[in-house]
Amino acid sequence: MDRTEMFEGLEEFDLGQYQDEVERRWGGSEAYAESMRRTRAYGKDDWTRITEEGETVVAGLAELMAEGAQAAGRAAMDLAEEHRRHIDRWFYPCSHGMHRNLAEMYTADPRFEAYFEKRGKGLAVFVQDAIRANEARWRNRERE
Repeated sequence: MDRTEMFEGLEEFDLGQYQDEVERRWGGSEAYAESMRRTRAYGKDDWTRITEEGETVVAGLAELMAEGAQAAGRAAMDLAEEHRRHIDRWFYPCSHGMHRNLAEMYTADPRFEAYFEKRGKGLAVFVQDAIRANEARWRNRERE
């Protein structure tokens, strides 16, 4: 299956639009190489499952935010951890620190921000804050 076929049916994702940028920014990284190695073997069913899992986590975070939950609360941090594990399981080893760095892009890059914001105004910041809080929780556990 070629890279374009992998994302067929995912309306929000246009591989061609971002591929050059992705390769320029991260093409030399171990994470990029690992992601390419793993995803090369994925079929349509895998991509459907990956998308559904990711959307479930984001929907859960949106629901918590709508309910007035705190981003640094246990439920939001647990979903942030599930988001990190989702990346780790399907794409590349994603440490808590790497996940925190990814979260910075969720508000710094308008494309990431738009992805979250269409699910709820303020969600990009909420997700970023939940990921930061989860990373801090992990760091504190490491010190114990």
